[in-house]
Amino acid sequence: MADLYEKMEELGVIPVVVLNDAKDAVPLAKALVEGGLPCAEVTFRTAAAEESIRKIHEAYPEMLLIAGTVLTTEQVDRAVAAGASAIVAPGFDPEIVDYCLSKNIPVCPGLVTPSEMAQAVKRGLKFVKFFPAEAAGGLKMIKAMCAAYTQVRVMPTGGISAKNIGEYLACDKIFCCGGSWMVKGDLIKEGKFDEIKALVVEAREVAKAAKAN
Repeated sequence: MADLYEKMEELGVIPVVVLNDAKDAVPLAKALVEGGLPCAEVTFRTAAAEESIRKIHEAYPEMLLIAGTVLTTEQVDRAVAAGASAIVAPGFDPEIVDYCLSKNIPVCPGLVTPSEMAQAVKRGLKFVKFFPAEAAGGLKMIKAMCAAYTQVRVMPTGGISAKNIGEYLACDKIFCCGGSWMVKGDLIKEGKFDEIKALVVEAREVAKAAKAN
């Protein structure tokens, strides 16, 4: 598990992907890999998510694949069977968290309050998702909560963009950020994978620069 979070921190930004058609999975993965971000959080918001994860895992087994927006333990099983290395949930669902922990599956639950942070700490979690980041108070809220829970590090997602990711990554309480601006649905739908690759390269460079400062 430690290696997985170290890899996420090294990359700095995790593309949050919504795939409506599994045929787009491999071309998108190619753009991510060639752009310098061999990783993706594929959200379970669509019927194509499971097959998309499977296709990416088969084509690019070296990619870090995370299943996002996981809402049930059944989705946990399907995601892992398809090739996901970790589970991300939008909120703190004790059933999902405990299920993943019982099976030694890395899980990064979403939270926005100190009470939810306390539940994560109680279970020994050191890495959590802060979602929706900008709407829930952004960097100020993260710093305030982490002042009390010093052992926890955060992946903010929601409202993260090329304009503010540098500010987030400059905070030592943040190990990486999740973002969708470089993998927008219309770009995927229109097959603009070269444009996606260019945005991925830019995101990677911004992340590197922020971590170097």
